[in-house]
Amino acid sequence: MTQPGRPGARRGRRIVISIKTKLGALVVGAVLLTSGLALVAIRTSTEFRYITIFAMIATLLITQFVAHGLTAPLDEMTTVAGAISRGDLGRRVQGADRRDELGGLARTINRMADDLEAEDQHRKELVANVSHELRTPIAALRAVLENVVDGVSEADPETMRTALKQTERLGRLVETLLDLSRLDNGVVTLRARRFEVWPYLSGVLREANLAASQRGLDSTSGLHNRTDVHLHLDVSPPELTAHADAERLHQVMANLIDNAVKHSPAHGRVTVRARRGPLPDSLELEVEDEGPGIPESERHKVFERFNRGAVPGQGGKGSDGGTGLGLAIARWAVDLHGGRIGVAESSRGCRIRVTLPGSLPA
Repeated sequence: MTQPGRPGARRGRRIVISIKTKLGALVVGAVLLTSGLALVAIRTSTEFRYITIFAMIATLLITQFVAHGLTAPLDEMTTVAGAISRGDLGRRVQGADRRDELGGLARTINRMADDLEAEDQHRKELVANVSHELRTPIAALRAVLENVVDGVSEADPETMRTALKQTERLGRLVETLLDLSRLDNGVVTLRARRFEVWPYLSGVLREANLAASQRGLDSTSGLHNRTDVHLHLDVSPPELTAHADAERLHQVMANLIDNAVKHSPAHGRVTVRARRGPLPDSLELEVEDEGPGIPESERHKVFERFNRGAVPGQGGKGSDGGTGLGLAIARWAVDLHGGRIGVAESSRGCRIRVTLPGSLPA
């Protein structure tokens, strides 16, 4: 009986010939060539000086051929590395399919160039997106203040509330960018403690409801302003405890709840669940809504920075006004705990699952 996959595995297996092996073969070949010519000279009574000259010429030609095969890729790598250092990130090294150390070095340089090119593209997108996000509240705030200065509108409480909302939105964006900066610089530390899950999550849900009611339905902030969505908490067992950084976990849950509420239908329901995880002292959290869900083709991009998703919100505005950074912040906070976050399968709506190990990474 044949075993599936075995022939393909044999075809994919590559024989690696190291440079040391090639140099050893060169030395052995030169010795054999010289010995063979010496035997020919003995049997044909040829003078040894001719055989010696011929052997030297043949050995030099073979050595030059082998040396060219070794130094030419190195010259190309030097040229490509110099071009990359000058900002030409589109250059790549040929010969990455070689089965020796030079092939491995070429693949490493190409991977490095790919990473640098992706990072450069990400930097350009980051600058463009941040500029766009900052421009919106600044333009709105400027318009309000210009109207007050020009006498078009009075500096009444309603006008000042509008200006305050834009200022708060600008402040939230700056705080989010500071969090990302701390993440990139690796300066964030965890302050873990043990706490009871039920009262903790109850407080998070109360804050979400209170913030939505205070912002009102005319808010243009990135956070949700829906007051028609019911938030439900399900913790089992009720005495469940967790060991985590409460502040960072609050960032995770607040962003997940905010995202779920924004994409819920009118008078929909958002359920927050907490269970003991598969490992001792681990915790499993879920936030599930009744919205349109996330297409499987989009799930790998959900936690990318500035990704607002392709599915419109159900409350009229959808994700308009959001920064597209909430889920990226959530993934960052979960990664700090050494946990996992992802989109889980759901028969209806979207379900985001967070698993925390309980024991924090060093």
